Amino acid sequence: MEQTFTKYEKARILGARALQIAMNAPLLIKMSDEDLETIKFDALKIAEVELESGALPISIKKPFPKKKEEKLKRPKSKKVSDEEKAQLEEEEEKEIEEESEIMELANPAEEQEDFEEEKED
Repeated sequence: MEQTFTKYEKARILGARALQIAMNAPLLIKMSDEDLETIKFDALKIAEVELESGALPISIKKPFPKKKEEKLKRPKSKKVSDEEKAQLEEEEEKEIEEESEIMELANPAEEQEDFEEEKED
């Protein structure tokens, strides 16, 4: 069974093998001197050739999450009657009224005066 790797696994494998090759580890496939000169003795390219040829003795164990056999339960929520909801809403509205400022309606005459003063400056 041929194992397929994700791009992250492939990058990790190639990086590790290229490091080994750069530290003078023996090559796992036979390559001619001409082929090595063609790829300019690049350790990463050599590792890629080894991986593609299937010469690397590497397998990756991919653990899967454990399955749970129990049924999912809905969380218990406290039931609130319509009267209690209305009372809570009224309390919230009172708090908002107490904490907020009362805004006055804009007077067009005052706005015109402010606009004219700004023009003069």
